[in-house]
Amino acid sequence: MSDVTSAGAAADDLPTPAEGMVLTHFLTVSDVPRSRAFYADVLGGRVVLEENPCIIKAANSWIIMNPGGGPTDDKPDVVLRTPDDPNTVSSFLNIRVADIHDFYATAKAKGAEFLTPPIDRRAELRCYMRDPDGYLIEVGQATGLLKGILARTDTET
Repeated sequence: MSDVTSAGAAADDLPTPAEGMVLTHFLTVSDVPRSRAFYADVLGGRVVLEENPCIIKAANSWIIMNPGGGPTDDKPDVVLRTPDDPNTVSSFLNIRVADIHDFYATAKAKGAEFLTPPIDRRAELRCYMRDPDGYLIEVGQATGLLKGILARTDTET
């Protein structure tokens, strides 16, 4: 049986390794309940903590969300905010799935917005979607890569 934290979450559901490290992804969001619903409903994550911060366990990873805000004593001069321009991206969440067509159909039926349907990039089938704040999420399924075939470059057709 799991220990339960004071916030009510089971300790083994939190991104707190007994040794080594785990990687999580933090998102600054404009509306925690809306983003929580997206990552739980569309991506099938499980809500570990509802707020302060919101933590969603999705597959073997965690997404941590909080509203933006000004500097704090441990990050002076740093302001957290959602993307200003969704077409200029410096990082994105990358999801690998076993069946991209099933994922695409299921997520689209739940209201996910995709830039395109899955496209064959030789090494993988790939498409991109956005979360409610406009964050880009890549969804891919390895295909040719499993046979040593690399992705098509931007200059190849």
